[in-house]
Amino acid sequence: MKLTPDSLATHLANRLLPAYVISGDEPLLAGEAADAVRARARAAGFGEREVHFIERAADWGDVRASAANLSLFGARRVLEIRLPTGKPGTAGNEALVALLGASDPDMLLLILTPRLDRDAQNAAWVRAAEARGAWVQVWPVDPQRLIAWLRVRAARLGLEASDAALELLAARTEGNLLAAQQELAKLALLAPTGHITPETVMAAVADSARFDVFQLGDAVLAGDSARALRVLAGLRAEGTEPTLVLWALSRALREVWTARASGGRAPSWQRQSAALTKALRRAPRLSFAALAARATRADRTIKGRLPGDAWDELALLVAEMCCQPALAPPALPSARAS
Repeated sequence: MKLTPDSLATHLANRLLPAYVISGDEPLLAGEAADAVRARARAAGFGEREVHFIERAADWGDVRASAANLSLFGARRVLEIRLPTGKPGTAGNEALVALLGASDPDMLLLILTPRLDRDAQNAAWVRAAEARGAWVQVWPVDPQRLIAWLRVRAARLGLEASDAALELLAARTEGNLLAAQQELAKLALLAPTGHITPETVMAAVADSARFDVFQLGDAVLAGDSARALRVLAGLRAEGTEPTLVLWALSRALREVWTARASGGRAPSWQRQSAALTKALRRAPRLSFAALAARATRADRTIKGRLPGDAWDELALLVAEMCCQPALAPPALPSARAS
């Protein structure tokens, strides 16, 4: 059968199969899935665990020999096999098919492998694993689901995080769930009340910075281009991630757009009311489409999808948000070209 990391917990609460394959390139989720299987196996009396790291074809002989030997004192055991790729070769395929076909109630087979491509998914050993056990496919959390994922993880730690805080944390940790989990654990220690704000996130990652991205947002909303560019230069000198800077600028741009669309009323949580009032006076002169295009270009430059200096793009975005455009935003390449 096929399972997902989310359905694995429910499955293990009801039954334990003789074999599990966990495949995927997301270390945190794959590791958690493997831990869940090991914990359930221990609860079922599998007190021993043997781990085999497959580095060459000859290692399969050791795996076969280990599977054939009786466990010490006849204890039930987990035989864990870690594959460097999803293609174990001819010898590995034969060995795994034989192991999966064996009927040994005292042995549970756990196979850990990177993501399996289409060819690997059709291998005989994978089909045998699906027939006798379960295959848990682990997929990365895409950016559209990352904030929801962070919210669930925060709740497990007893944290109540604002949308803005989760958005900031997502911007910092996109593509690295292990780092995201570590940041949440750090926030749980730094916020004894359990309430997480963007300021809490910033304090956790840069509590000694002379400038912070919130100061940049305030300066941009106020239209103070000289101060905004000075803060931007300070953030760059202090090693601030450009992703954080873009997050702050995008947030300020959304605040102006939202306030303008609501007839000039700031959101109830808006703390920069004076700065936002100044931004609303400039709003008729702002081209939100051009600013969004500039922000998109900066994002692609940060991620290496477009050539150029990300900090230059951020500086242009700052100037244009303060109604002091320096250059017209270049046309973005088509999706096929990027």
